[in-house]
Amino acid sequence: MSETPRILLGGFFHETNTFVSQTTRLEHFAIRRDQALLDRAGDGSTVDGFLEVAAAKGWDVVPVCEYTALPAGPIEHTVFEAFWKEFEAGLQAALADPPLHAIWLALHGAAVTTDCEDLEGAFLRRIRSVPGAETLPLFGVFDLHANFTDDMARHATGLVGYRENPHIDARTAAIRSAELLDRSLRESVLPGMYSCRVPLIWPPTGTDTSASPMKDLESRARQIEAESPGIWSVSVTGGFSFSDVHDAGVAFNLVTTGEETQAKVALASLSDIAWRLRDRGQPEEWSLDAALEDIKSKDGGPWIIVEPADNIGGGGPGDCTSVLRGLLKHEVGNALVVIADAAAVAAFDGAAPGETRCISVGGKGSDLDPGPVDLIATLVSTTDGEFDLEDRQSHMVASQGTHFSMEQTAVVRAQGVTIMLTSRKTPPNDLAQLRSQGLEPASFTVIGVKAAVAHRRAYNKIAAGSYTVTTPGPCTSDLKSLPYRNLRRPIYPLDHVGYPAAGESSKIKGEG
Repeated sequence: MSETPRILLGGFFHETNTFVSQTTRLEHFAIRRDQALLDRAGDGSTVDGFLEVAAAKGWDVVPVCEYTALPAGPIEHTVFEAFWKEFEAGLQAALADPPLHAIWLALHGAAVTTDCEDLEGAFLRRIRSVPGAETLPLFGVFDLHANFTDDMARHATGLVGYRENPHIDARTAAIRSAELLDRSLRESVLPGMYSCRVPLIWPPTGTDTSASPMKDLESRARQIEAESPGIWSVSVTGGFSFSDVHDAGVAFNLVTTGEETQAKVALASLSDIAWRLRDRGQPEEWSLDAALEDIKSKDGGPWIIVEPADNIGGGGPGDCTSVLRGLLKHEVGNALVVIADAAAVAAFDGAAPGETRCISVGGKGSDLDPGPVDLIATLVSTTDGEFDLEDRQSHMVASQGTHFSMEQTAVVRAQGVTIMLTSRKTPPNDLAQLRSQGLEPASFTVIGVKAAVAHRRAYNKIAAGSYTVTTPGPCTSDLKSLPYRNLRRPIYPLDHVGYPAAGESSKIKGEG
């Protein structure tokens, strides 16, 4: 291509837990427009990965807008319409000042609004409805926990998923997708996407890529890429089981210029592995009481109590109280928990360190939780809750970047337990969260962590061991207990399902 490629940039990032009653509103989104989107360069995000390639290739980037929010309940549909209005205006303006050579998008893949269960698919379909954008190369990156739909494949040229959980490679995946866009432009060829789903759904706790079944599937995906020059990229999608949508669950997709038969054979081989190893995606968990009793029999620490039912990275409120209650009940000293509770933080307004107050902690964000815990707590410290991540490959960097705000934060102690109270829920994926408040995680005997897998990159480095426990909450690993209404059925392990010889395979070739 002799002229400088002109590439439109935008994004929408939200992982939607439809089992959380509170909706995600416009004020919950960080919105970056125009220059602010370009200013993500260097922040470790997926957009940063794209911008690195764009700079190296000399592209003329046309930034429009990016909306990002922490995982939470269904998005108010008006948010999507506001986003689309902005994006469409930017796209039409770019098309009116030709040439526009391509579009690149930073996506999640599991966004659900109050009126639309496939936001990304609807977004891509709308892009293709804009005159002049029908056949533009459209590339992007998406999360390993996407619920990949036919519309996502049908209307994209090449979407590339993360390969790691914890998501240490989100920026790398964005670079990979941008390099595929460059290849498409240089070779003047438009690949297409093929996808298939398996009638299988795993909780996030079953999608650690360092262990089977995901490790086996990722290995096979890389083998397919090595064996098949026409296949540019293969993505293993673990799915997001807390979105009650038709297409939730395990899926595979690939970007290729090859034949349909080759694509279907490759996808079928992945489906076969997933089905054969289906039970390995259903992890066993401890009871909280048994875990705490076992810890009390041990020396050293820290021992990590992992509470996936209140997984902040999966949309949990971050204020469930079961682990706190357990620590108090079992009189476990030198323990630490983090609770998102702005009201409890505010209860210490005007207090000095060492001052004691009666507070009501947590239990407000989920009807499944036993409710608030009333405590007499002593204030240790208060801060503005701002911190820079220590790990630029932290799971949370993909959308949030390397700086995070917990907002007003208070550290208190009650009955031997240190409680870090934050005004904004914060995924426990980086130890700087604790160290920024003067808390050295290695000094505690027990730490409660509201996560599934994403915390491991940080906490495994310091932990003597960990216990994943069953507690009540909206991100339970017991998927049979969730009130699915929209999920396609039958699906394993919710139902008895016969062997799917080739998954729910479909030929979905991108129109771009």
